[in-house]
Amino acid sequence: MKELAAHTIELLSSVWTHLTQIQPVRGKGIYLYDSENQEYIDFTSGIGVINTGHCHPKVVKAIQEQAQNLLFAQMNCVIPQPTVRLAEKLNNVTPEHLNRFFFSNSGAEATEASIKLAKAATGRTNVIVFQGSFHGRTHLTMAMTTSKTIYREGFQPLPTGIFVAPFPHSHFYGWEEAQTVDFCLKQLDYLLQGQTAPHETAAIIIEPVLGEGGYVPAPISFLKQLRTLCDEHGILLIIDEVQSGFGRTGTFFCFEQAQIKPDILVMAKGLGSGLPISAIAASETLMSRWKPGTHGGTYGGGSLIAAAAAIATIETIQEEGLVEKAKKQGDYLLQALKKLQTNYPKITDVRGTGLMIGVEFLDSTTTQKVLTKCLEQRLLLLSCGTYKNVVRFIPPLVVSEEQLQHALSIFEGALKGIDA
Repeated sequence: MKELAAHTIELLSSVWTHLTQIQPVRGKGIYLYDSENQEYIDFTSGIGVINTGHCHPKVVKAIQEQAQNLLFAQMNCVIPQPTVRLAEKLNNVTPEHLNRFFFSNSGAEATEASIKLAKAATGRTNVIVFQGSFHGRTHLTMAMTTSKTIYREGFQPLPTGIFVAPFPHSHFYGWEEAQTVDFCLKQLDYLLQGQTAPHETAAIIIEPVLGEGGYVPAPISFLKQLRTLCDEHGILLIIDEVQSGFGRTGTFFCFEQAQIKPDILVMAKGLGSGLPISAIAASETLMSRWKPGTHGGTYGGGSLIAAAAAIATIETIQEEGLVEKAKKQGDYLLQALKKLQTNYPKITDVRGTGLMIGVEFLDSTTTQKVLTKCLEQRLLLLSCGTYKNVVRFIPPLVVSEEQLQHALSIFEGALKGIDA
């Protein structure tokens, strides 16, 4: 047997990128700790996963208790009780019409499942996505992802039947919101008239806040009119809440802010507090059109530790008022960052909702310098955006105002450092 060094990272595939070389051994709340007990402020939340904070006691206890009883029960063979209980929990936090649930392991799997359901339910073949979108890295979801070329580079040709409409990103176009919305709706209609006819379009899928595309909230007026357009043509509206769900944006799901009803809801990331689990929700009518046996997976619905973690996550979010806390702390953080924008002209935009906020810079070089200087002070932040020029703030929802102030002081110090 080969003898390996305890921390030989060279054995890991080089396909992964790494924000840092930190090897944490434990975490608590917003903090990570390495083997020397050095503390790091984690404002990445594992890319929007640890909404309840690292190792929340309630989630850990649920995992421990479930591990003593049953680890796995395959859904095609038996019906595991934790999965049923999780469906009940989700049924209580989703709109009344979304009353049937399918479980998978990852956001990409859930997204792909949503497309298969849409095609099965409508008998149509095509899907419309938006510029700047990120829906995953499987072959189908790569075809649906337009936020960066790196996600599909070298893997073309990809599945067909995917059409791209412009996302209403006012800052990018340099227009007022109303003008941007009007333009994007006209372009969407143009797409339906010129590339994919309504009668062959199964679904339109949208992130209510672009994730990898730059943390850009979709205007409420656009989402409302998108719902109307879908109703007019019998097209299903899929809302991808993989990154924006479970309290992240100051409502349990971001689409609630537009008071619209999705036909299919995609969930992952914040659902399991770090354990791999995802879900889609739809109505009984839609789900009944999905022929039994045409979709599934070995682990979907059967990984009971993940189900237990998800149940505890939902309960924790509700019991600790984390949705309301995300709204309050997000408002504070947004205003503080906007104030910094007035003093540092390299910041061109500050936008977001709840604790999902993007700070856009003039260029990617500036962004990387800011991230590096923050890391030197042990604050972990990520970039995003097609041009890699946006810093995203996604702290755990348990973050306190005092902790936000500390992180903001580090961030401002980094801004001063690049202006020096």
